Amino acid sequence: VFKPVDDFFVHRLLVERGTVKTGDRVTIAVDRRLRRGTAQHHTATHLLHRALKEVLGEHANQAGSLVAPDRLRFDFTHYQALSAEELARVEDLVNAKVAEDLPVEAFYTTLEEAKKMGAIALFGEKYGARVRVVRIGDFSMELCGGTHLSRTGGVGIFKITAEIGIGAGVRRIEAVAGESARRYLNGQEQQLQEAARLLKTSPREVLPRLRELLHVVEE
Repeated sequence: VFKPVDDFFVHRLLVERGTVKTGDRVTIAVDRRLRRGTAQHHTATHLLHRALKEVLGEHANQAGSLVAPDRLRFDFTHYQALSAEELARVEDLVNAKVAEDLPVEAFYTTLEEAKKMGAIALFGEKYGARVRVVRIGDFSMELCGGTHLSRTGGVGIFKITAEIGIGAGVRRIEAVAGESARRYLNGQEQQLQEAARLLKTSPREVLPRLRELLHVVEE
């Protein structure tokens, strides 16, 4: 577990073997696979935030977020459930920006200057006089201290897996990117293949076959 202190990160470690005393030197290793997964989902989160604003309006502000190596969860302010069309537009816009392979740039500036540039800051968050800004091409710019990709193409695939309400005026989107998105889509395809097998038809004929069976049942 770590937390930022000024310009430093303090790591809190659990000693499982031996002892550690003041003055000891330690080596910290980053799991590159987990770090890349986190970076993919974090960059995807920024793209999602901007896409929601483009599709729903500027009122769609971040109200909570989880970025993990294998998934993301994003809470935002909105007054009703998103339609299938709105979800498709959001997902398509994010994937379009991934395909554009936009540069992802992180830099430090003053809080005042960041606001002048139009960088999005989280409501209620406490910022110092010097802040870190993450800019994705000319599409997104937010105050952020987390790890990111160097270009959006590294996200690979972005797929929304759920959209639910979690409170009055607050919605939640869950999504996957990169390898997690590939595994998710493979799982969906396997389910379609199994449904086709049970219905004794091909995957592309599953819906016509279901409609046919439902018509027979209704009669």
